[in-house]
Amino acid sequence: MQVEGLSINLATIREQCGFAEAVDLCLKQGITAIAPWRDQVAAIGLNEAVRIVRSNGLKLTGLCRGGFFPAADALGREKALDDNRRAIDESAALGADCLVLVVGGLPDGSKDIDRARRMVEEGIAAVLPHARAAGVPLAIEPLHPMYAADRACVNTLGQALDICEAVGAGVGVAIDVYHVWWDADLANQIARAGRMRAILAHHICDWLVPTKDMLTDRGMMGDGVIDLKGIRGMIEAAGFFGAQEVEIFSAENWWKRPAEEVIATCVERFRSCC
Repeated sequence: MQVEGLSINLATIREQCGFAEAVDLCLKQGITAIAPWRDQVAAIGLNEAVRIVRSNGLKLTGLCRGGFFPAADALGREKALDDNRRAIDESAALGADCLVLVVGGLPDGSKDIDRARRMVEEGIAAVLPHARAAGVPLAIEPLHPMYAADRACVNTLGQALDICEAVGAGVGVAIDVYHVWWDADLANQIARAGRMRAILAHHICDWLVPTKDMLTDRGMMGDGVIDLKGIRGMIEAAGFFGAQEVEIFSAENWWKRPAEEVIATCVERFRSCC
């Protein structure tokens, strides 16, 4: 029986299986929506990944990831733009709903976070014509402030939406509960995103207490402190009814379990906790 409203980000089982096997496991449990990562697509080849997607009627709620725009020099920034254009082309070939952008942190040697954020806005503006021509929406994913230096200098939904307003049509946001649940202004910013029609993706997992590793110790839904149903209610009130995409990095727990068990648990927790 098909599981409506649930997508599996393939990072959730990245250590257990590759693209083709992950697709088979999802299909066996009634899941027809996925979100792969570019390295997973590259490992099997873009053409084969496209064939698998099309032959199985899969929906891609996103492709991960573009971004990482800031760099210490013009050559580095241009290389980032070229890579983002390739990511846009891959997204278009796969028919992804959006290309998720993890925007990047401070350039090497820099302490100027404001300049890094300007580089992000400039970089998105530079690749936006290519994305518009390809029909690929760009989804800025604000990351928790703990990642501000090395992964993403855009850390709140409000900051992401400011960029959306500055650069114009074709850019929206991916709302990942792991990164935004703590924000006191979250409800207002989700409502703002709804008015802008800017919500492109909704990622779910949970925040464990204690969290032993900031990158690879995300929790399964229901095992932590995030009000998943409350945030989903805000997102639906803002007009977004797309799939909830499970994205779990879990080096010492879920990545060590059989992939079938992980997917089955995702389905059960989606139904009971989300």
